[in-house]
Amino acid sequence: MKISTKGRYGLRILIDLATHDPARPRLLRDIAQSQQISEKYISRLVLDLRRAKLIRSVRGMKGGFHLMKAPEEITLLEILETMEGPISVVDCVHSPAKCRRHELCPSRDIWVQLNNGIRELTRQITLEDILNTYQHHDAENGIFDYCI
Repeated sequence: MKISTKGRYGLRILIDLATHDPARPRLLRDIAQSQQISEKYISRLVLDLRRAKLIRSVRGMKGGFHLMKAPEEITLLEILETMEGPISVVDCVHSPAKCRRHELCPSRDIWVQLNNGIRELTRQITLEDILNTYQHHDAENGIFDYCI
């Protein structure tokens, strides 16, 4: 399993929104500039985040984007599955029918256990946890790059 730019950038967008004043919507161009990601690419990513009800958009002159949930309510699992689809270390874990041997395969149980472990770990990590790590590093070391 490899997390693509879509998953990594989705997390960065949420971190960006969470680290700015929640009373003021954040413009797409400001997110793009601060994250050094193309505005065109971000505009496609925010569609998935909106569909998942992680962010909302505000129209108008003072419009932009807000988090729709508190950071402690957003899990890394939710973010990754919104951006990447269901976590599956091998195809047969999520879609057993893709493999004719799934019922007889001696290694499938290992893949299922590994997959479940990854899902459980990412379910336990919240956006707030990630922000706390960011703030902790910032306090100790000055500027901390939170690229993932």
